[in-house]
Amino acid sequence: MDMLGGLTPSEFLRDYWQKKPLVIRQAFPDFQCPVSADELAGLACEEGVESRIVIENDDGKPWQLHNGPFSPDRFSSLPEQDWTLLVQGLDHWVPDIADLLEHFRFIPNWRLDDIMASFAPKGGSVGPHYDQYDVFLLQAQGHRRWTFGGHCDHTSPRVEGTPLRILSSWDGEETVTLAPGDMLYLPPGIGHHGVAEDDCITLSVGFRAPTVDDILTGFTDFLCSQSDASDHLNDPDLKIQDNPGTIQPDVVDRLETVIREKLEDRRQLALWFGQFSTAPKSMDIVVPAEEPASTGDVAEAIHAGEQLRWNEGSRFAFYEFASETALFVDGEQFLLKGDAQPFAPLLCSGARVDMATLARLSEDEALLGLLTTLYNQGSVYFE
Repeated sequence: MDMLGGLTPSEFLRDYWQKKPLVIRQAFPDFQCPVSADELAGLACEEGVESRIVIENDDGKPWQLHNGPFSPDRFSSLPEQDWTLLVQGLDHWVPDIADLLEHFRFIPNWRLDDIMASFAPKGGSVGPHYDQYDVFLLQAQGHRRWTFGGHCDHTSPRVEGTPLRILSSWDGEETVTLAPGDMLYLPPGIGHHGVAEDDCITLSVGFRAPTVDDILTGFTDFLCSQSDASDHLNDPDLKIQDNPGTIQPDVVDRLETVIREKLEDRRQLALWFGQFSTAPKSMDIVVPAEEPASTGDVAEAIHAGEQLRWNEGSRFAFYEFASETALFVDGEQFLLKGDAQPFAPLLCSGARVDMATLARLSEDEALLGLLTTLYNQGSVYFE
């Protein structure tokens, strides 16, 4: 599938990723949307599914936001046009939607956020805005007219009287209409405005990066959870000073040494980031298997040729140290050594695992035990 319009993944990353928009006609030729508008509405009524409705003019108020879950009769009370239903994390609930992510594996797993579905009747929109993440906007049903272009930030003027960050004076630089199978890539900070020309569904494949605040607070919280975090500073060489109120330079030197030693520990940084970046967005998605399996049950399924795949809401990554590999699954870490190390890249390369290789590796009882643990905690299942 020529998803990038003739570009190789390397060319796309070099020339467009986080640099400029790209319109790709028929990125997914003859695309058929795996979900209907009614099914999206049904999901929006479910507890545990993050959903929102945006109404452009709600009793005279501009761009009003309503959060789900909704009652079924909420949809019969909506106006005929100029509103949008958003269902977040659709890939967590619909395997056919999750399968779309396999086309984006040229971007690291840890960057993936989720796939959001947007349904709108004619005129429906969430207003002109910008995002702080990379997004591929795949037209799944109907037609949507996109105007985009121009860099925006927190200083860009916004519409008052709405909880949404709607740009108030923005015109964009280019306008295109997307049909089913067409796709628009937008880097962070690029203003854009999509308006439905008929009943339409757009799938937004989003890729986020952590904020500096996420990194600093997350890593320091991780360090503070380590066993040596309760150790105290010591000063066996304490000397008399002229004024007891003075904080001596050697005290600051010791503080700096402690902080530098912690922050420069690359092993701890890698272990924290692997756990942080694979933590599931919702614990409602990754739930333990209804009937726990034994290692014998898992081995039998593998040898029977059943296909193992990720839970649609699970996240997988790994980091290679000099003599071991850390596997991260749903915020947990597992350290693999020796002949067990290839298990990590095998499990992380895609949602459906190469079963021939898995059968060979699972002859190791320890790896079979690990796989059983992942199955029982709900991170993987057999199709």
